[in-house]
Amino acid sequence: MSSLAQTIPILLVDDHAMFREGLARSLEKEPDLKVVGQCSSAAEALALLKTGPAMVLLDVDLGAGRALEFVEAANKVGFEGHILVVTAGISGQEAVQLIQSGVSGIIHKHHSVEELCDAIRKVAAGERCLEKEYLSPLFRSVDRTRMSSRPHLTERDRTVLRYIFQGLTNKDIAGRLNISEGAVKASIRQLFEKLGARTRAQLVKIALEQYRDQL
Repeated sequence: MSSLAQTIPILLVDDHAMFREGLARSLEKEPDLKVVGQCSSAAEALALLKTGPAMVLLDVDLGAGRALEFVEAANKVGFEGHILVVTAGISGQEAVQLIQSGVSGIIHKHHSVEELCDAIRKVAAGERCLEKEYLSPLFRSVDRTRMSSRPHLTERDRTVLRYIFQGLTNKDIAGRLNISEGAVKASIRQLFEKLGARTRAQLVKIALEQYRDQL
């Protein structure tokens, strides 16, 4: 564990000097962890990326700035290491923004140094580390992304789907809408293409799963 090749070079970014310096002393006791720099601001941290850290331990509130600003700036300059956010707590929304921006994990400061070291090693090995309380906001965000990527249904699409749910035939639907049966068939063909369905049963299943809120 103590060879240079296996050592994880770490940059500490936290505007609370007492916490940062105490953490640095604790991490230096680990044979496979090496603190290569520490600072209190995003600007200082960007300048220190040239020291070659494989991982940045990043506080969220950096006084004049926020963690997300540093993460975005680090991405722009091509930082390829891992960023592990170490925080007293943040909102679900900010957690999702950080995850979407590419951080490898978020861990709370109330954990022991041993647990933090374990998280550092996992993240360095390519794993993710995330406090459970941020999972729900993340899943909700993913669900919203899926919803926003759905094909758009026109008012005609929705109306035809409602009639299909009711079990009406093409002829019945044509009568309700005062259009030709051929026009109904064309609308249903369009729905098949939009939703990736091949049968009416599949169409109903997909519509109920993905468009229940519109019907």
